[in-house]
Amino acid sequence: MNSDIDKQQIDLSQYAVIIRRWWWLVAACAVVAMVSAYLGTMRMPRIYQATSTVIVGQALEQVNPTGQDFFISQQLAETYREMVRRRPILSAAAESLGLSYVPSPANVTARTVPATQLLEISVRDTEPERARLLADEIAWQLILQSPAADPGQDERRQFIRAQITDLEAKIEQAGEEIRLEQARLEQSNSARAIQQHQANIQALEAKRAGYQNTYAQLLPSIQGGANRIEMFEVATLPMAPISPRVLATVAGSGAIGLLLALSGIFFIEYLDHSVRSAEEVSRLAQVPVMASIARLPGQRYPEQLITIIDPLSPASEAFRGLRTGVRFASVDRPLRSLMVASGGPSEGKSVTAANLAVVFAEAGQRVLLIDSDLRRPVQHRVFRLSNLHGLTDAIMGDSASIMEHVQQTEVENLWVLTSGDIPPNPSELLGSDRMIQMIEELKKRFHMIVFDSPPTLVVTDGAILGSRVDGVLLVTDSGQTHRRAVERSAEQLRRAQANLLGAVLNRASVRDSGYGYGYGYYHYRYRDDQSDGNGQGSIDDAGHGSEKSGEEQPADTRSALLGWFKRKKTAH
Repeated sequence: MNSDIDKQQIDLSQYAVIIRRWWWLVAACAVVAMVSAYLGTMRMPRIYQATSTVIVGQALEQVNPTGQDFFISQQLAETYREMVRRRPILSAAAESLGLSYVPSPANVTARTVPATQLLEISVRDTEPERARLLADEIAWQLILQSPAADPGQDERRQFIRAQITDLEAKIEQAGEEIRLEQARLEQSNSARAIQQHQANIQALEAKRAGYQNTYAQLLPSIQGGANRIEMFEVATLPMAPISPRVLATVAGSGAIGLLLALSGIFFIEYLDHSVRSAEEVSRLAQVPVMASIARLPGQRYPEQLITIIDPLSPASEAFRGLRTGVRFASVDRPLRSLMVASGGPSEGKSVTAANLAVVFAEAGQRVLLIDSDLRRPVQHRVFRLSNLHGLTDAIMGDSASIMEHVQQTEVENLWVLTSGDIPPNPSELLGSDRMIQMIEELKKRFHMIVFDSPPTLVVTDGAILGSRVDGVLLVTDSGQTHRRAVERSAEQLRRAQANLLGAVLNRASVRDSGYGYGYGYYHYRYRDDQSDGNGQGSIDDAGHGSEKSGEEQPADTRSALLGWFKRKKTAH
């Protein structure tokens, strides 16, 4: 359970790192989307909407309306809702207002208010006054199209109203006559008079009942039926446009731009398998990241000795922090030899080793930097030294001749042992007993020995040498080193029983991040153009010397190597 929570926290932290790295792109996309939406809406015409309301049927005018009355009225309202957007209604409204065009059905909407007899008619137009007039006129045209608008029916209703008024008077008169007969009946004493008054009362009541029946039959005719439309509420002049909604459009566009930017960067990160942050390197290599070093200025190797060229720069301080980290990592066991390794080539391993050696020397220690990359050596180029003799000569020679091949640099307390001539099988030399003896002999003369090693995933030299030194630093390149390469490099060094102290994130940006696509190893070949005698050689724009292909030749015994070495020295 706890492991699942920890994994989830790691995943969330990775998302946070990604967003922090690309925050500028996310912000830029959101701002661009919002500005574009704002400018676009400013050019759009303003649309106004006016609404008038009509009522269908007269159920509300009845004292005791039935459910059937409401049902019929609502069904009729649905029918009238469909009629509103039809051409006969729209054409009649346009003709009545004197418009030269018929309003588009797309600009006219009608809706019935749920569970009511009300029908709302809305018109959208670029002119608020025209929208109001059209809404009202369409409602009037709909009323004129209903059966209640028949002129003949109005005349009939007027006649019926007159008849009803007359019947009301006759009913009232009949009632008064019945009351008079009742009074006379009460005053009569003879049987004949009483019988006569009773007969008169019955005749009057029959007469009044006839009037009342006729009145009840005529009354619904003037009250109207369910199929009747009346104006309930006229449209008012709209004061604010309904479209475009500037604030909502801008906010929505910003949200869309934000989502698109996040989707894009997560898709890029998904395709990009290179390491980007110190946290990622630490998680993959399972060691602490001792330094995140920014991209160094300059294209050529000597220009990247930042600790000499600009000792007060943040990059120089990062190398000093790396020196402190190395010292603290070896508190229990004094660290006298340190190998700087990387999984692949061109990850800044050699420059890191050179600058680290400089800061160790600046601390007052006697430091020896050994170029143990016997396939593509570069330290003689970094410090502008001769490479006519070096490590291969020291391994082949005796203990007394080791210091003959060591060259002092312009930095106080810093010496360099260049690679020397390239042997046919570097792994044999680096893994030989003579190499172990030489390291122990040099430890007596120097406080710290820094090895610049070959890439561990390209050749086995680095893993072999890693088991011979006191500690190893793994250099990774932000934006270039593959995540899987970091894991494999750390795993390979541990299998060789190397003491992996920590990692370095090289060429990191100011935010401890960078950007790059992919990772790939290229052919790691021997170099035939070691030096021109002055240790300068030719360096291309990327800081790498030109190279010629060569193949590793097997050397079965130490005597074979000695024979090759003697022939090489004789040739020189």
